[in-house]
Amino acid sequence: MTTSFTGGCICGAVRYECSAAPLMTANCHCRDCQKTGGGAFSSALAVPTAALKITGEVKYYGTKGDSGQMVSRGFCPNCGARLLGKPKAMPDLTVILAGSLDDPSWFRPGMDFYTASAQPWDHMNPDLPKFQKMPQQ
Repeated sequence: MTTSFTGGCICGAVRYECSAAPLMTANCHCRDCQKTGGGAFSSALAVPTAALKITGEVKYYGTKGDSGQMVSRGFCPNCGARLLGKPKAMPDLTVILAGSLDDPSWFRPGMDFYTASAQPWDHMNPDLPKFQKMPQQ
């Protein structure tokens, strides 16, 4: 798996560079990811926040997660591309949406979670571990 990578939004106003390998990769099937992404799930990777450098302005919108704490989703205020997530329950992690990677071809999801919210028309990879909610860290 890649140990350093870059990405950004559609218009190029927001860019990021990460100097660490992902700690986790997954497909999230929660309703919030479905609504913010417009699809069946969001593919994402979690990285140490300290290893991530972001340039440009990111606008965040927060919702309450099932932990009871806020989850902030980061968007480019110019083009609206969703790029990042900041779960307050895990303050040392930042979530990056796999579609925003400059080279997303290396991304491999390691699990499916929030499968209790998965849509019946979404055919999940049967080889990936499945979790009804967020797995315990």
